[in-house]
Formats: sequence, structure tokens, C-alpha cells
Amino acid sequence: MFALTASFASATMPMKRSGSSSKHVGVFSAHEFPSFLPKQVENIKDTFARNLATRIERLPVPVRFSENSIMSSCVRPLIKSKTSPVVLLHGFDSSCLEWRYTYPLLEEAGLETWAVDILGWGFSDLERLPPCDVASKREHFYQLWKSYIKRPMILVGPSLGAAVAIDFVVNHPEAVEKLVLIDASVYAEGTGELANLPRLAAYAGVYLLKSIPLRLYVNVLAFTGISFSTSLDWTNVGRLHCLYPWWADAAVGFMISGGYNVSTQIEKVKKKTLIIWGEDDQIISNKLAVNNCLAWFFDALCRDCTVNCQMQLYAKYQIVVIFLMLKGQIQLPN
Repeated sequence: MFALTASFASATMPMKRSGSSSKHVGVFSAHEFPSFLPKQVENIKDTFARNLATRIERLPVPVRFSENSIMSSCVRPLIKSKTSPVVLLHGFDSSCLEWRYTYPLLEEAGLETWAVDILGWGFSDLERLPPCDVASKREHFYQLWKSYIKRPMILVGPSLGAAVAIDFVVNHPEAVEKLVLIDASVYAEGTGELANLPRLAAYAGVYLLKSIPLRLYVNVLAFTGISFSTSLDWTNVGRLHCLYPWWADAAVGFMISGGYNVSTQIEKVKKKTLIIWGEDDQIISNKLAVNNCLAWFFDALCRDCTVNCQMQLYAKYQIVVIFLMLKGQIQLPN
């Protein structure tokens, strides 16, 4: 369930936003990091992660379950296009930095692109910890969309982000034009027995989840042909959001709430959907997944991506998918 990202060699230009509003926190040049990011961001060597980290902002998002707006982290587009905005979700316990290799490609293609952090993960200010269950995550994302995006979007959900997208579109169909689901983790029945753990055991589990040895081990298993120093650097990118003091409380809150269980919602999705699966997916059979998606989704276009990696490397699929879309070889249903 780790959201890991693959290296991609592509030249990107430093980006800078001008004319920002004083209500928005953390708008910086390409050579500074927002002050709200954990100081360990300075130690990250990955150029793509560093570039995208400088673009992260916190926007005030009003929600019904809190008296105060939540300062919510995201990467906003530099351009506003006439086409539908593309909104990128991330996977389980991850952040918008998951898209660090893909986001520049979308911008270079002229697409109005958002990368948003799901409530409870990422770099939002949760010092006054709100509930982080499914309903709260949905409400928070909807209010962010209503306040800033304001148009039907092409919603992209990888891994658990696909479950987030399905839950969202079923409850707020007016906000979504089309869906793109990548290696969708939509079959699990929430967090299962983990929801019944004693709180002490739950906290022990989440602290293990953020540990460097465990995340480094997953990186070593998942990625081949990279140096130990690179693997360690990617580990530090993937766990950067875990360094906030409220991260463990948010993680435990999500775990004991039961998590996402969207299998019964799939048939309610009435939007055109592009479904991408890795041919070598070792977690969920791509044949089973594609057959189920064709049976359950209202209007789906399914594609396999031949990439030599396992499910945890769905970020590699992201890159493949984006290039195929930009070249017109994969298109969303008309």
C-alpha cells in the first residue's frame, strides 16, 4: 500500500508564480521551500521532488465539520485552460509529491493541472486535528473543488486514490467529467480487522509504517537497478509528510474508521472512465481487474500497460499513460 514513485529523466524548468493572494500560504520561487514543509525537505536530492515541493501551497478550505478553515496543501496550475482541469489524487498515506515526474509533463502539454493532498495525508495543517474518515475526506475535497477548481474535472486516482475518486464521483457527480483509474485498489473491504485494533496497537502499527527500515525495504524490493543512496532518497520523499506531529493521530483515525469500501459503489459510477492496469501487476490480477471493471463500470475503456514492475510501481504507469495520452494513443471515451 505504499505509494512509491519511479525515476524519469526529463528536463524541467524552474517555475515561479506571480501575483499570489495574501490568503494563500507558501508561494515561493523555484529555489525556496515553503516554510510549512518539514525541514527535512532540505535533505532531499531528487530534483523533481525538490522542484515540485517549491510549488506546494496551503489554501484555506472551509468544511462543515470544523469551525475553522483547513489550510490545505496542493500544487495549483500556472495556467487556466479552456479544457477540463486535470486533478491528480495520490495513493495511500502519500502526498502530491507522488506526481513529481508526471506533473511537469502535463503542464508542458498545456493542461490545467492540480495535484491535491487528501485530508489526513500530505502537507495540510492539521494541528487542530479534524476527523479523517472517508466522509470527512470527501467533504474536504469537495469544498476544495467548490472553492478553487469550480469546473467539472478529469479526476485521476492511482491505487487507493481510485477508491477516493469513486467515492467522490458517486456523491458529487456534478464535479467530475471523466475518471482515470490507475492500478485501482477498489476491492479491499476498507481497513478490515485493523479497524478493531486497540488504539495502542494501532499507534504501534502506524509508527512502523513510517519507519525508514520498512519503507526502505519496500523500495529495495520494488525498484531494481538503482543505487542504495537513490533508494534512501526516495524513501525520504515518500515519508516526508509522516514527520508532522499530527500524522500518527490522523493515520490511526483513518484506520479505526474502517477506511474505503467502494465495491458496492462502482456500479453507481455514471461517468466515462479510463482504466489502466499494469500487465505485470502482482497484487491484483489484471485480467480479473479488467473483467470486473468492464462488468461494473457504466462506460469504461480499459488498457494494459506493459511495464516491468509490480503494483507498487504504478507511478511508472503514470508516466506511460501520460505519454500515451499526449500522443493520442490512449484517449478518454468521447
